[in-house]
Amino acid sequence: MSGLLALLDDVAGIAKVAAASVDDVAAQAAKAGAKAAGAVIDDAAVTPKYVHGFAPARELPIIWKIARGSIRNKLLILLPAALLLANFAPWLIAPLLMLGGGYLCFEGAEKVYHALVPHDTSHVFKEDEPGDPLHLEEQKAAGAIKTDFILSAEIMTIILAAIPESGFWMEAATLAVAGIGITIAVYGSVALIVKADDFGLFLAENGRLGATRAFGRGLVRGMPRFMHLLTVVGTAAMLWVGGSIVIHGMEELGFDWLGHLIHDWAYAVGHLVPAAWIGPVEWIAKAAMDGVFGLALGILLIPLATKVIAPVLSAVTGKKNTH
Repeated sequence: MSGLLALLDDVAGIAKVAAASVDDVAAQAAKAGAKAAGAVIDDAAVTPKYVHGFAPARELPIIWKIARGSIRNKLLILLPAALLLANFAPWLIAPLLMLGGGYLCFEGAEKVYHALVPHDTSHVFKEDEPGDPLHLEEQKAAGAIKTDFILSAEIMTIILAAIPESGFWMEAATLAVAGIGITIAVYGSVALIVKADDFGLFLAENGRLGATRAFGRGLVRGMPRFMHLLTVVGTAAMLWVGGSIVIHGMEELGFDWLGHLIHDWAYAVGHLVPAAWIGPVEWIAKAAMDGVFGLALGILLIPLATKVIAPVLSAVTGKKNTH
């Protein structure tokens, strides 16, 4: 009997340790995921464009297809790669983060450039273009998954860098939990966004109360403006996150003068306002300066990407780059 009690006591102790480990993983995943918030916002802002032009009935299946691809990207490719980096080549993490940050700066700057400078959009897919809808759907989903791969790589690397030093399995579990949680949050939000106008139309046509129908009509009218705002927010997030990642990477590599300068300027701006507002104003000032740096870097990268990297990739892959 005493042996059975001892065994039960051991099992209870193991359960407590396991529960504590689960709590630790969840806490670390939440903290690390918060560090990647800017890239997550960008991911959520970029994805809705890939379901534009398709029948409403196909929107959720396309989002689900992209979400599955995102999970595969994170768990089967990026998670093992991140763990290999952390355990065998940790010195590569900062340069890879900077590379990803530079890409975000380029993407954000290119969006700003195209918004300000007229350009040819004849190659952009339009709803009335002839073609096999299934093929177009597969093409759009594949493009979204490729874009997601790049953003997911940045997100997973940010999460890895934010995880406190711990064991291999703790890092793996934290990366997995954070990656899955972020994917659910991103694509759940995307599904709500792309179906909001359909929900508004349903309320406008079937609402029993005048206020309900008015809310539905307002939702239908407001979604295009909201989508435009989401694009602006996503672009700003790209520049802010990309710029801050590159600046932080420079500090890691010993080039810390720019980071210190931005910190000092943000500190000075923050102390121009009452004490209660110092923290938020200082954060906004730093984010704005990181974003301006990201925009400047992205503008410098546009000719490099379009005139050098894109032709090289086209020559290697044999495919014409239409980015």
